[in-house]
Amino acid sequence: MPLSRREFLIGAAGAAAVAACSGDDDGAARTTTTAGRTTTAPPTPPLSGPPFALGVASGDPDAGSVVLWTRLAPAPTAGGGMPDEDVPVVWEVATDDAFEAMVASDVVTAQPRYGHSVHVTVDGLESGIEYRYRFRVGEYTSPLGRARTAPKGDVGLLHFAFGSCQNWEDGFWPAHGHLAEEDVDLVVWLGDYIYEGAASASGVRQHDGPEPTTLEAYRNRYGLYKGDPSLQAAHAACPWLAIWDDHEVDNNYAGDSSEDGSAADIFLARRAAAYQAWWEHMPVRLDPPQGPALEINRLLRWGDLLSFFAIDTRQYRADQPCDRDADLGEGCPERDDPARTMLGDEQEKWLADQMRNSTATWNVLANQVIFSPSPVPVGSTTFFNLDQWDGYPTARARALDILAGTANPVIITGDIHASAVADVRRGDDIVAVEFVGTSISSSFPAQFVDLFEAAAETTGARMADAQHRGYVRCTVTPDSFLAEYRVVESVTAPTSPVSTSSSWVVQAGRPGVREA
Repeated sequence: MPLSRREFLIGAAGAAAVAACSGDDDGAARTTTTAGRTTTAPPTPPLSGPPFALGVASGDPDAGSVVLWTRLAPAPTAGGGMPDEDVPVVWEVATDDAFEAMVASDVVTAQPRYGHSVHVTVDGLESGIEYRYRFRVGEYTSPLGRARTAPKGDVGLLHFAFGSCQNWEDGFWPAHGHLAEEDVDLVVWLGDYIYEGAASASGVRQHDGPEPTTLEAYRNRYGLYKGDPSLQAAHAACPWLAIWDDHEVDNNYAGDSSEDGSAADIFLARRAAAYQAWWEHMPVRLDPPQGPALEINRLLRWGDLLSFFAIDTRQYRADQPCDRDADLGEGCPERDDPARTMLGDEQEKWLADQMRNSTATWNVLANQVIFSPSPVPVGSTTFFNLDQWDGYPTARARALDILAGTANPVIITGDIHASAVADVRRGDDIVAVEFVGTSISSSFPAQFVDLFEAAAETTGARMADAQHRGYVRCTVTPDSFLAEYRVVESVTAPTSPVSTSSSWVVQAGRPGVREA
């Protein structure tokens, strides 16, 4: 009988324990026969310990394929712990939990130049089907994962969730534990998967060393984060569509400009290391980066029901205007310069072409920083968060033109560690709805909570909440788009109850959002 989601997660955790405690890894070739299919595992070099400490993941599904991921790392926070040589890895895909109905299997090479990470694009799958997958190295078997291909044609229902911002030091991730148990087809991750800060003495839990600037240091930071069992469970439960924001590299970086004003060549070398480490640890349908460049904007279709447009608001943007050193700043003439860009010319053209040609009922912009105007009045002075789209108003005006020509556009946003819901206007017309999701664990400064919530109300937001952590669960049909804000009671412990704080709905063909 098929396993329930909870039974599957418990079984996956058990498989991980078995993988960690078994295997003599003597390097001999092994053969496994399942349902008439034979897969031979080539000899492997001796390993220093169980290699699947970072779990498994899937991502970027389309109607006939999905990306499977793992990384071999017996010592994930100490350089990986792998030998400096290629290692063969068997991957297997089945339609059942026992892998008696195998549909695909092969051998892939984990290479040291990519941190022994593995990205497998499994082609020839049926559309709209849930699969099981696993990896094997020698006597070690990975935890089980669930992958799903996208459906095609007429689709009546999609469940997905989105989240962002999981600062290790700010708290545990009970939200991921609950997300793993949600019956969603896809998770959209909107950035800040890791935080680059140095270890402090005051966090709920501590980072593993100084601020990373090298490839090895970024790998170690990912090794720390991806070792969390709740995050592993969320990855194993369903495929992800992942993009980055700033903390995967450096706080508030913009193009080749760093937070501390480092020379461009020095910062670009750091960016190259950070981009490679991100690619090595994400289940993405992307070629490895070449130096400090990696094009991550892409389109994911869920039949004719919904299309996701994943964008990059970091790599190509102009530097923040006005007072670069402040999170909030007053406006200045530079802010309104029409030459300033958030997306870069090529990505902006790509977004316009893809959105205007979309035939989907719903069109979702997977976006990092708050899109809606959100000025902060303090006395007689108006301040702006210049790292958001507020710092790029002419670029936002061009994006509004794109949204206005698109059917049923919805913006989903991360970054700010707070929740908000707003109608997005061009002049007096509502052209989209923006759902801003809170963080998984990253805190919002307590001294600014009241200011944020009051400013959001002043600018017309339907809801603003800077006090809770969690994620957003969405249910989409051809007629409606429902967003439920799921919040946990606390992030000071690995587990915490979850509840729905508010629900919001958009009706297809009707502008604006209302409380459900």
